[in-house]
Amino acid sequence: MARTKNYFIIYKPFKILSQFTDEGGNEGLGSIYKLPKDVYPVGRLDLDSEGLLILTNDKQLNGALLNPKNEHKRTYWVEVDGKPEDSALEELRNGVEINVKGKYQTLPCEVRIIESPDVTERNPPVNYQKHPIRTWLEIKLIEGKNRQVRKMTAKVGHPTLRLIRVAIEDLHLTPLKSGEITQISGKALYKKLQMNA
Repeated sequence: MARTKNYFIIYKPFKILSQFTDEGGNEGLGSIYKLPKDVYPVGRLDLDSEGLLILTNDKQLNGALLNPKNEHKRTYWVEVDGKPEDSALEELRNGVEINVKGKYQTLPCEVRIIESPDVTERNPPVNYQKHPIRTWLEIKLIEGKNRQVRKMTAKVGHPTLRLIRVAIEDLHLTPLKSGEITQISGKALYKKLQMNA
């Protein structure tokens, strides 16, 4: 009998691992969600990153979404320290050299300053006293190297204070709040990801 394919979208909270088991004193997704045993995250978000994560038992989706050749656009809202000059934003757009198992030149991407988004306060929150001047950026990438966004903003002198993945192609995080989950049909998910089932 064919296995039922399940698809879920979650807003991964800060300081929760992108895996179901706890590890190294950090809680995993299993501490929040009770899902079928064969469902797992597609890709990952760092422990200190938040936002959109897809959970499924569809191996085809997992392979297609993680294949760099498919260049799926990922959108992040990034709160950085300080106020970047136009020159720093232009550097990010053109690509910067970061360290990913050696030197790596990031691909051109979209970067713009945005108003503070209406998002759930992080727990614990950013230390506003230590970082009195902060700016929110929207960054759209078609690649996802390890801690890439953080390395990019640090490279231009504006370390990341908070990072939220808000979209993959046309699949958006809203209206979910931190820790929330919703189920979606495979047909709808593939359409939003601009992929063929």
